[in-house]
Amino acid sequence: MLNWAVTFLIIGLIAGVLGLSGVAGAATQIAWILFVIFLILFVISLVAGRRPPPV
Repeated sequence: MLNWAVTFLIIGLIAGVLGLSGVAGAATQIAWILFVIFLILFVISLVAGRRPPPV
């Protein structure tokens, strides 16, 4: 998921340089949303991974 966030961020940066403001804004928003989802899932996996195994 982090890979997709970086991909959309790069697309947004390239579109911004080329002057495609609508595409750049959309790609940047998608990258931000995917990055936040990645961070939330990462924190959940850290918390869930620290539990002792069931006996």
